[in-house]
Amino acid sequence: MFYTYILFSPSINEYYCGQTNDLKDRLFRHNSGETQSNKHGVPWQLVGFIQHQTRSEAVRLERSIKARGIKRWLEAYQHTLIQFR
Repeated sequence: MFYTYILFSPSINEYYCGQTNDLKDRLFRHNSGETQSNKHGVPWQLVGFIQHQTRSEAVRLERSIKARGIKRWLEAYQHTLIQFR
């Protein structure tokens, strides 16, 4: 199973979108500062995710979300995410 996920950082008020096959580990790595490109936003909160059968599907959605803009995508499609509260 693969996932396209969206994170939010309250400290910098920004969203991040990515894809992975291990959501729990990926969130841990984001929040441990291992990810150089977004360690400035720690702590990251999981907004939600969408499951896919293949990595190519997850990557395709990630690119689509980033191309539209994460905030704009969420305004239109947030109901499609599996959300964590």
